[in-house]
Amino acid sequence: MLVAPSILSADFGNLARDVEAICQGGCDYVHVDVMDGHFVPNMTIGPVVVEAVAKAATKPLDIHLMVEDNNFFIDLFAPLKPEFISFHIESEKHANRVANKIRELGIRPAVVLNPHTPIESVEYLLEYVDMVLLMSVNPGFGGQKFIPSVVERAVRLKDLILRRNPQCLIEVDGGVSDQNIQELKKAGVDVVVAGSYVYKHPQGVAAAIESLKV
Repeated sequence: MLVAPSILSADFGNLARDVEAICQGGCDYVHVDVMDGHFVPNMTIGPVVVEAVAKAATKPLDIHLMVEDNNFFIDLFAPLKPEFISFHIESEKHANRVANKIRELGIRPAVVLNPHTPIESVEYLLEYVDMVLLMSVNPGFGGQKFIPSVVERAVRLKDLILRRNPQCLIEVDGGVSDQNIQELKKAGVDVVVAGSYVYKHPQGVAAAIESLKV
């Protein structure tokens, strides 16, 4: 299992320290949540802060856009050369065009589904993306409770992926911990995002990351 700790749960007063901690602790990606206050009822960080994160990180960035104007934010963050930029299917009328734009910028495109968005909505987009991110909470805030139905959704998505684009990864974000990681692994999930679990783990971030690498 690949692990992408979310810096949404980091101490922003010591952001470089907390980014370095997860990189040294064995993470595979640094997950960056970008919220615009419109698509979700919260606002997070812009390019100045993400640039600081990129400088502190020794692992690739995984940027998750929770925004209404995807093209605007893609243009903002593309110069930082993250590994992935993911956008919500619910916010985009021209999803394959956006996925192609991300790839043309030398970045791997990913698409995100909210907990109640039908899996089938991305069936014909799978050939254009390298990853599908399934939200296991409603996006907008950290520390929310895991929605168990994401396991069944991952199984159904895996079936579509095997038929449409077997190289496509499945990522799950929200409420991930050592209590549900085995279920997610069995369902075919490749990458997990964890914020509160990693940064608030009593034994430290390295132990938290290790417990998710099943």
